[in-house]
Amino acid sequence: MKKGVEERRKALIYKLMIHTVNKSVEQLMKLTLKELEIEYKKVQNDCHPHSDAGSIQWINAKRH
Repeated sequence: MKKGVEERRKALIYKLMIHTVNKSVEQLMKLTLKELEIEYKKVQNDCHPHSDAGSIQWINAKRH
């Protein structure tokens, strides 16, 4: 399981570096998985304002 966590951390660090987060690789490596997920969520929200699941509300449309 520890291997999976480390792989997830590396993937998030890579994605954050692509989006030029104002942190160095060394700084990102010090963050926990949860902290990296929070940073990535911030990037997603900045890149796409409707990416937050709560901002889109689906309704059932009835056809007449």
